[in-house]
Amino acid sequence: MDLLESSGKKIIDKEQRTFTNLPASGLLNGKVAIITGASRGIGAASARIFAASGAKVVLAARDARAIATVAKDILSTGGQAVAVPTDVGDPMSVERLVQQTLDVYGRLDVAFNNAGDGHMPAPLADIKVEDFERAIRVNLTGVFLSMKYEIPAMLRNEGGAIVNMSSTAGLNGVKGIAGYVSGKHGIIGLTKTAALDYAQLNIRVNAIAPGPILTDRLKQMKNRDQVALAVPIRRIGEPEEVAYTAAWLCSEQASFITGATIPIDGGRLAGIA
Repeated sequence: MDLLESSGKKIIDKEQRTFTNLPASGLLNGKVAIITGASRGIGAASARIFAASGAKVVLAARDARAIATVAKDILSTGGQAVAVPTDVGDPMSVERLVQQTLDVYGRLDVAFNNAGDGHMPAPLADIKVEDFERAIRVNLTGVFLSMKYEIPAMLRNEGGAIVNMSSTAGLNGVKGIAGYVSGKHGIIGLTKTAALDYAQLNIRVNAIAPGPILTDRLKQMKNRDQVALAVPIRRIGEPEEVAYTAAWLCSEQASFITGATIPIDGGRLAGIA
C-alpha cells in the first residue's frame, strides 16, 4: 500500500465545497488514528480532516469499496491512509483492525469511534427485536469493542485519546427510535466509565453529541427547512463541523478534558429559541 506524506493541500468534497484544513497548526502531527464508520458522512469527513491535521489514518467500515475510495482521496492530497474493512460488532474483526494498525504504523494514538446504525421509526412495542438488537450491536457494543482493543494498544505507547460518537439522542429521548436512543445513551455511560478507568494512565475518553447534520439521510429529506427552523442557529450542521471537534478533542489542546460529552447541535439542547 502506498503511504504519502502530508502536503497541506486543500480538501474538496464531492459537491466542490472547499474546507479550511489544519496542517498549518499540525494539530495531530505524528499521531496514528483509527476512525470507524469512515465510509461516508461524518466518518469520511473526519478521515480527511484528521489526515489534513497531520495524522496517519486507518479507515474502518463494512463497505470495503467506500473506505478504499476515501483512503485514495486522502493519498491523492498527500496524506497517509489505509483502509481496513471492519464490522465493529464483531470482536475478531475489531481486534484485527487494531492489530493491522499496529502492523502498518507501529502504534495507535487516537481513535474516533464513529460507526453507528439505527432502525425505521416505530413505537417501542412495534420495533422488531432484531432491529433493536442491531442498533445496540453497532452503536453500543461496537463502541465497547472498539475501546476494548484500542486501549491496550494505546497503553503500549503510554497513552492516547478516544472520542466516541453519541448524539443529542443520547442526552434526550426521541420518539420512535428506542434502539438508537438506548445505544447512544449507553455510549455516554461507557465514555464516562472508561474515562475514569484510564484517567491516571494518560488515556482521555470523551464523547460528542451531534444534532441535525447534513449527512446522506438528511439530504434525502424533503422537509429539511423545517429541521433547520428547530435549530437556534437556524441551519443544519455540516459533517466537517463535527469532524473538527473530534480532531480537537483528540489533540493536546484538549489535554485536560476527559469524561465529557460535547453537544454539536447549533444550540438545540440549550432550550427553545
